[in-house]
Amino acid sequence: MGRIPRLAAAVATGSALAVLVAGPASAADPTVTDPRVLTHFDFAAGQTPENIALEPDGAADVTLAFARQVARVDRHGGVRILGTLPEVQNPQTPNVGAAIVSGIARAEDGTLYVNYVTGTAETGVWRIAPDGSAPEQIAQLPADGFPNGLALDEDCGTLYTADSSLGTVWSVPVDGGEPTAWATGTALEGTAALPFGSNGLKLHDGAVWVSNTARGTLLRIPFGPDRTAGPVETRATGLTTIDDFAFTGHGDTVLAALNTVDELALVRPDGTHKTVLTHADGLENPTSVAVHAKTVYVNSAAFYVQQNPDPNLLLARISKNKD
Repeated sequence: MGRIPRLAAAVATGSALAVLVAGPASAADPTVTDPRVLTHFDFAAGQTPENIALEPDGAADVTLAFARQVARVDRHGGVRILGTLPEVQNPQTPNVGAAIVSGIARAEDGTLYVNYVTGTAETGVWRIAPDGSAPEQIAQLPADGFPNGLALDEDCGTLYTADSSLGTVWSVPVDGGEPTAWATGTALEGTAALPFGSNGLKLHDGAVWVSNTARGTLLRIPFGPDRTAGPVETRATGLTTIDDFAFTGHGDTVLAALNTVDELALVRPDGTHKTVLTHADGLENPTSVAVHAKTVYVNSAAFYVQQNPDPNLLLARISKNKD
């Protein structure tokens, strides 16, 4: 599998320009301890874990980007392939070239929704039913876009996805149909040095939260009374090549995957942050984070590792969030 050279070069440039903003430890900070790699994936087969959704029993549903697969990893590290997205002839994925599976979201009935990015008409949101039937496309998104992070508002029947190429948050009816550009603007866009903007996306406390990889920022977009997008708020800066993220509890404390620097950062509600896991713990280009009870899950894709890449899923323990 290739090293996606166009994106790799741009990421390296963006990393050199980023400045990390750290803060002192706080007594309210949750602690992250006891990291261990649960399972290793096959880099040569394109099994680069990109995003994660959790099952009620703590199993992890993981998108394997370049393999075009969705896999379930049980709590013992066993891996089962749930679905494979169809092969696309001559994919033209922006900044990558190859077709990849990116974001994932899970409905209460076990239905999985994933983003497929191809640079063709197959780009969009796909559904994988619990009965094991073949994935089906439910919404088409622009071929020149890069739908990435994905979240489901089941009460409103709406999916939200961050478009890394077009600097847009799209809303998509969960039953399929025409997408809507829900939020746009400079804060969601990439830069000249790194044309890879809005990336991770979560729904939390009356807002859509989005990370911007190029700008190293964590953003909050509140819902208006009619569910339209309010003004974009910058909640944290200096998060070098931030990818996906997850909230640690009911407050606004976040764990963020910092891709090219091999770090997991704890981001406090005031925007300061500190490193809680590193390459020494097993991180290799971490892409996504999830939290279930007292367990943290971190995917590493090893996209830019030159020797012996080790894509993996790592688990760690997290203490109770006190914010």
